[in-house]
Amino acid sequence: MDSEPNTGTWLDEARTSYDTVALDYADRLRHLLDEAPQERAALERFAGRVRARGGGPVADVGCGAGRITAYLHEQGVDAFGVDLSPRMVDVARRDHPHLRFDVGSMTDLDLADTSMAGLVAWYSLIHVPDEDIAAVLTHFARVLRPGAPLLLAFHVGNAAQLKTTGYGGHPMHLYVHRRPPARMTAWLDDAGFTTETLHTLSSPESTLGGLLLARRRPGTPRT
Repeated sequence: MDSEPNTGTWLDEARTSYDTVALDYADRLRHLLDEAPQERAALERFAGRVRARGGGPVADVGCGAGRITAYLHEQGVDAFGVDLSPRMVDVARRDHPHLRFDVGSMTDLDLADTSMAGLVAWYSLIHVPDEDIAAVLTHFARVLRPGAPLLLAFHVGNAAQLKTTGYGGHPMHLYVHRRPPARMTAWLDDAGFTTETLHTLSSPESTLGGLLLARRRPGTPRT
């Protein structure tokens, strides 16, 4: 396990790293879902849950180049993307001009309380240090309507590794966190969520990944 990240700089490092690799990232991951039937099924179940509750806006937080946002839109969901990297957002807007993409941080979502009908974080919590996860999940709970679904995809394990080379061989400098499913469900419980389903799998999306569907409990999220 590498040394723990400096939490005062991880947002800047993530922004710079993904700005650097944005074009290659989009090209390499563009069709990855085509090879990942279990992930597609999870997204379709999530979309079905949103539609069954009457629909409404859905935030894809940490959307990257917008491939998950676009897939949710294909499933009849009013999805938009939010990403820390301005360059990633530029690429998402280029590739999906009919959809909305905003620059923003999951640590301070610029969304109104209880305004979201659903939220997806697709392998986007992997760079958040443990000490900042609670604040991020509390923001998720704040913006979701009571009972609304949350879909998380994450790397399973118990280590943080420094990533120095990224897509296309470009330099990056950020930590990739792998977490035990029990830790994820405990964090969600503390933030005001009830976990409904949890699956681990190996696929092109992750050597060992977790897909977790939860719902926002009624009441005020804990801070």
